[in-house]
Amino acid sequence: METSLKWVPATLVLPPPRRRELVVGAWATRRPARQSRCRALRSCGGCAMCKWSSLPEPWLRGPVLGAEAQLSRSTLWGSIRQGACRLHGKGPQRPATEKRAEETWCSRSVGYRSALRRAEVVINGSSSPAVVDRSNESMKHNIQPASAKWRHNQTLSLRIRKQILKFLDAEKDISVLKGTLKPGDIIHYIFDRDSTMNVSQNLYELLPRTSPLKNKHFATCAIVGNSGVLLNSGCGREIDTHSFVIRCNLAPVQEYARDVGLKTDLVTMNPSVIQRAFEDLVNATWREKLLQRLHSLNGSILWIPAFMARGGKERVEWVNALILKHRVNVRTAYPSLRLLHAVRGYWLTNKVHIKRPTTGLLMYTLATRFCNQIYLYGFWPFPLDQNQNPVKYHYYDSLKYGYTSQASPHTMPLEFKALKSLHEQGALKLTVGQCDGAT
Repeated sequence: METSLKWVPATLVLPPPRRRELVVGAWATRRPARQSRCRALRSCGGCAMCKWSSLPEPWLRGPVLGAEAQLSRSTLWGSIRQGACRLHGKGPQRPATEKRAEETWCSRSVGYRSALRRAEVVINGSSSPAVVDRSNESMKHNIQPASAKWRHNQTLSLRIRKQILKFLDAEKDISVLKGTLKPGDIIHYIFDRDSTMNVSQNLYELLPRTSPLKNKHFATCAIVGNSGVLLNSGCGREIDTHSFVIRCNLAPVQEYARDVGLKTDLVTMNPSVIQRAFEDLVNATWREKLLQRLHSLNGSILWIPAFMARGGKERVEWVNALILKHRVNVRTAYPSLRLLHAVRGYWLTNKVHIKRPTTGLLMYTLATRFCNQIYLYGFWPFPLDQNQNPVKYHYYDSLKYGYTSQASPHTMPLEFKALKSLHEQGALKLTVGQCDGAT
């Protein structure tokens, strides 16, 4: 008799004060419909919910709450048998119910037990079929030095581009265009849907009429992150040789040119940068510093995510006003309202369970549309480098960051793991040490 496969997910909910949601799933055999099988799986589409009424003490103290982990088969099934986990089910045959595992509809389901045996655990939105260690230890020997042979996999790059095009088109989504909005239009913020902003006259004036990347294509692109791993890398000259260079969050370049280069074709500017790097323009000195940085862009694309969260509204307006008042030579771009969710959707579909994509991941996803080969620099979400030397969060300041903090909106180590995998397959080049020719 032919047997098919079905994904069997379950959600484990830890009670307060250590509330966490874990999604458990695995491939389990599903017999053809004419054969008897678990009613719960049939009636609720393969979904069962577990509520943990209690957990062994090591679970409350252990790493499972702070990072991805592979759920112990014996611990999970043992907890279910002991009544620590109660299964919920809804279906037309029976109202919602809660019973001890031995009494539940699926207690003798071979398929469900098989699912538990091969369970893949996703904690706080991240998944891996094996243990995913967010510590620096798991990564320190995994990236080859820059001098190691790397070969571009053009077939894979083209396949990735086609896949991403199903979710977004960078040429269109890189910016809202002037013809789509007018002054006074109301926009709901992406992360604060209950809050709105009105399109100001200044914002309208700076909206591009056509996409800044319309009909653009480049042989090689460099995306320069801001990790301190760039310091003493000597990558500046190599970065500047690329056809198109993308930088993040108005990071300074002049005093770090040897390591990060000078060339800039597109630079992002999160509104929070105005607070963090330019003291919210509290006086003329800080306004002049920002103005000098903007003038140094000299015709580059300035990419401002203006519609993300309400807290950035004033800062976006300050920057827009400066650009117009001083006639700064930049090409402004304001990402479309759908871009962030489209990017996240692509990565989730490919089983990279990120929270909110970082600027670096956004830029890589966009770059696949108009770059033949993509080179990443300054991507390193760990406090130590491969030689166990301390690494600053940013190469240009002393800001601290908790890469594995549950409060972080990003999942940087998980993103890095995905990018490392693409590096190993030749879809992109990831440089985390010294560049060739560095002295």
